Amino acid sequence: MTRYIRILVSIILLAIISVVSFTEWSFKVTETPEVAADIKSVMPQYSYNCVDKDHVLPLDRNGELDVTVWNIYKQQRENWQKALKEYSADSQLVLLQEANLTLGLAEYLRNASWQVTMANAFKFLDTSAGVMNLSSASANKTCAYLSMEPWLRLPKSALFARYQLSNGQALAVVNLHGVNFTLGVEEYEDQMAKLERVLASHTGPMILAGDFNSWRQARLDIVEAMRERLGLREIELGNDQRIKILGQPLDHLYYRGLILKKAEAPLTDASDHNPIIASFKITPTRSSVAKQQ
Repeated sequence: MTRYIRILVSIILLAIISVVSFTEWSFKVTETPEVAADIKSVMPQYSYNCVDKDHVLPLDRNGELDVTVWNIYKQQRENWQKALKEYSADSQLVLLQEANLTLGLAEYLRNASWQVTMANAFKFLDTSAGVMNLSSASANKTCAYLSMEPWLRLPKSALFARYQLSNGQALAVVNLHGVNFTLGVEEYEDQMAKLERVLASHTGPMILAGDFNSWRQARLDIVEAMRERLGLREIELGNDQRIKILGQPLDHLYYRGLILKKAEAPLTDASDHNPIIASFKITPTRSSVAKQQ
């Protein structure tokens, strides 16, 4: 019996060594946040932390702003592209989580008219993965942020972007994928605090959205406190089909300085998450009204 136990232990050790070796060989993790802009291939050129652009156009369309938020599940479902086209058809801003820059997604982006920015959370077999922004106009500033999963030792990513609006204001947007596998909430709280510091200095309109992995009340309490400090409101969903774990929704869209027209989270089988689709109206400012007159 002892001999069989030794053999079993040896097999388990070999399996662990093999998994660790495969992970180290196949995953390339960087501790430095990287962001890529205008992605047109599966091997984009990443810059350290931030990308700046001058002379950008307004993101909204005549004062209307439609936003789609979706964890695309690394495009593992066959109908992901059809669904993405459908959900983003009227949007000026699409915030994706778990985007995997495969040949299929790269080809879709080359044939689309989107301006694309992506945070490189890690690379698997030289394929970048992370959160991605698709927008009708370029951001004048985009920065990447990383937070490490303590168990998996793979980072979750976030993008901060600042877009110009037609009323002369700047819209701050954070697209995030929340840290997931933790015993406590310290790492989760650290990630949210980091992003809150980025947003706290912005005085204009704001969107905070993504897959928060808020499957526990303690996590949701952290997000709710952050929401209150930033003066954000959560969208009211007419059709709320968001995925829930332990009774808590994982995906959220918070906003301020915008007028919500309608929002829904329709059911889909193109991912393990259902998208959030929201329509906003831009608040006119005194300067924008004066220009119209």
